[in-house]
Amino acid sequence: MRDFRREIERLIPRLRRYAGALTRGRNRADDLVQDCLVRALSKQHLFQEGTNLRAWLFTLLHNQHVNEVRRATPLGNPTPIDELAPVPVEGSAVSSLELKDLERAIAKLPIEQRQVILLVGLEGMPYDEVASILNVPVGTVRSRLSRGRDLLRYRMGMQEQRSPQHVAEKHIGRFVA
Repeated sequence: MRDFRREIERLIPRLRRYAGALTRGRNRADDLVQDCLVRALSKQHLFQEGTNLRAWLFTLLHNQHVNEVRRATPLGNPTPIDELAPVPVEGSAVSSLELKDLERAIAKLPIEQRQVILLVGLEGMPYDEVASILNVPVGTVRSRLSRGRDLLRYRMGMQEQRSPQHVAEKHIGRFVA
């Protein structure tokens, strides 16, 4: 039992990072991780010794997030980020701006693509583990990752003359042709 708790403790920073990227808010992310940890400790008897604890915890976290999103109701009238006034920035902050642009581009991805991008790209998880966490086939993980990367490249200005529709048509064309 001590080893189980110690292993969970070791994985908390990774859970917080993923939860932060999913929820885009530190407080909501901390609440999500806390709920996940409470659930993990209360369901410890369901964890199978010798299996991947990280995948099990990420699955709990993912399912907890999905449940919260389903139950959520919109709060107030949020202002789209595109409508906010630009903030003046000094010339030395270019890399910081690029990182902020990437964060915004990731945030605008469809949730299915964002989850895969974060788990594979940020957490470095193998495709089969991501598939297990999201409860989808490995091929779906690869497809979502490819579409998400294409869309990120487009939104970051790294792909010229390709709209999101073109990216979608490229992927759909694989199945139609």
